[in-house]
Amino acid sequence: MQISLKWVNELVDIETVKLDTLIKKITLGGFEVEEILEIEKKNQKQIALEISATANRSDSLSIHGISTEIAALLNETLKIPNYTLKNKNWKKTIHTKIQDFSNDYNCSIFIAITIENLTNKTVPKWITEKLINSGIVPSNDLFDFQNYISLETGYPFQFYDIKKICSNLNTSKFNLTIKKATKNQKFLASNDISYELNDSIFTVNANDIPISIAGIIEDKKFSISESTNKLLIEGSIFNAAKIRQQSRNLGLRTERSAKYEKSVRTNDLGTALYRLISLLRIANPNLICQFHTVYQTKERVLEPIVLRYETINEILGPINSFTNFNSKYISPKIISSYLTRLNFKFHFNELKLNWEVQIPKLRSEDITREIDLIEEIGRLHGYNNFLTILPKLNIIGNEDSTSKTRKKITTCFLNLGFTELIHYSLVNQTTFLKNEIELLNPLLADYSSLRTSLLPNLIKTVQENLKQKNLSIEGFEYGHVFSLDLKKKIIEKEFVAGIFGGVKTKLSWTNLETPITWFEAKGKLEQLFHQLNLSTYWQPTSKIKTEKLLHPYRSAEIYLSDGTNLGNFGQIHPLLANKLNVSDEIYLFEFEIEVINSQLQKNRLIFYNSYSVYPKILKDLSILIQKDITFENIQKVLYANGTEFLSEINLLDKYEGASIPDQKTSLCIQLIFQSNTKTLENKIIESILKKLQQILTQKFAAIIRE
Repeated sequence: MQISLKWVNELVDIETVKLDTLIKKITLGGFEVEEILEIEKKNQKQIALEISATANRSDSLSIHGISTEIAALLNETLKIPNYTLKNKNWKKTIHTKIQDFSNDYNCSIFIAITIENLTNKTVPKWITEKLINSGIVPSNDLFDFQNYISLETGYPFQFYDIKKICSNLNTSKFNLTIKKATKNQKFLASNDISYELNDSIFTVNANDIPISIAGIIEDKKFSISESTNKLLIEGSIFNAAKIRQQSRNLGLRTERSAKYEKSVRTNDLGTALYRLISLLRIANPNLICQFHTVYQTKERVLEPIVLRYETINEILGPINSFTNFNSKYISPKIISSYLTRLNFKFHFNELKLNWEVQIPKLRSEDITREIDLIEEIGRLHGYNNFLTILPKLNIIGNEDSTSKTRKKITTCFLNLGFTELIHYSLVNQTTFLKNEIELLNPLLADYSSLRTSLLPNLIKTVQENLKQKNLSIEGFEYGHVFSLDLKKKIIEKEFVAGIFGGVKTKLSWTNLETPITWFEAKGKLEQLFHQLNLSTYWQPTSKIKTEKLLHPYRSAEIYLSDGTNLGNFGQIHPLLANKLNVSDEIYLFEFEIEVINSQLQKNRLIFYNSYSVYPKILKDLSILIQKDITFENIQKVLYANGTEFLSEINLLDKYEGASIPDQKTSLCIQLIFQSNTKTLENKIIESILKKLQQILTQKFAAIIRE
């Protein structure tokens, strides 16, 4: 909504308020200032603001509404004139004409008045100016009055030509009612589009002839024109949800329906109607106005809301002020002043320190609970004026170490790009592994046994995803597995298992799709262990239970440095991959949670060194060595003799082939040198590298390859 600050200034004194301060107050008050507009007219610039409000603040979508909010935010007096002083009995007149009205029509109030002697439809210049400043193009006819009153008060009145109604009905007397439309009923709207109605649509009828679709648009036959001098004005309050439904069903949204969709309230409808009449009387002093129809449903009695001082302090917390090192809260006096500024009637109980607040009808759908009132208090005080202190939580007990370990492992897996999966603990008897623990009375054959491993379900999930062309194969799962001891007693343990591999993700169009190699897969696991600060070593697998799952020569058992078995890792068995029609470049692992947890409890915290700003020097070392010598042993020797400058050692390649003697292996090792205090000279590195070559020759009988 575009509002003119000059117009707002007529209602609230903002002349001395800086624009930045005003915008800040409006924003912190819960409204968004989307744009600042400069309107130039007669060599004078005027400022207008494009303001949007939340869906629950329909009461602010008018000049009167937003001015009321600005007055409350700035603690200024609101100067909205009383348009009813000239006729103090008009409300009584309405009351005597009120008829009971069923709420089945989703209308809480329906007022219709007739206007005669409307000879001059000239629009005053000050109205035209306000429309322009509010982003509305004036038409210098009755529509300007219609737009102006909607903009000023927020109420969308509908105009009809009485002569056209009477001519169509062949009578000067008619009744106005709201009825359901009939199926396949045709309706030619004033926008020259014909709509097909049904019984979900309500219409306003003169006798039995529809004159408008309720709350949306009038019939073209009864719309006003330049020759209109007898006017029927309808002022209604329709249910927001019903109007929204009708608009959606018809594919029709008008300025009027948009107002109703935001939930127009009944509080000031009569006042707005009298204001409209007074505007028409400016150029038509002999205007004759009569009430035609007044329907109203029984109003709901609003119960007061109890607002407690203790709850306010608990929710909002202390403000940015301290006295004797103690936090200071909003005083009850200030809270009462905020309620007054919001035009809330209340009774304050000094003993109980609570307020019984009567909510006005305009805010009845917005404020329904104590927390809504607390929000209003915080809004007026400014949320930026409260201390940002996190609330204290009363925690019973402590989180167990296993749960912490699980969280840490999960974080590591997510960092590596894995997705957590969840499967049932029950499986069928015909999985890839022998399931020796059967249920006595299974509900389904597919869930007849307790699982002995997490891996079969992971493989099945990947198989189903590949069928759906989902090639992302990176998942992990926590779960309990079951086994029998020698005494046929069931043993339950928690494991974490995972599956990954397949084709590497292409980083560009020029990249080729290549499968993940064994060394890349092994490196991913080592990265996990590095993040968990676990020292491990690998041995060829010997477990019988994985022989159908894992490759006989590309699988391993993983041990912690103290010799504790952690679990298994390996490539999927080629026969199984072929049977399932999946890639044989898929890798599986399964680790026992308790083993990881026990080791993490023993490990000390890692203290990280600051990042070096000096350049790295990379050197490759190619050696020929006996097959039975592990890379881990070579790594230990290199670290021990590489001085403080040797920061990292990586295995680049391992080769065994026709050019390599039997029982020998060719290794290509990358050595990374870096200092935290200076730039290393190449001659220093060459000296260290020469020394390392001599040590490898002496200790492992290694042959240095050029």
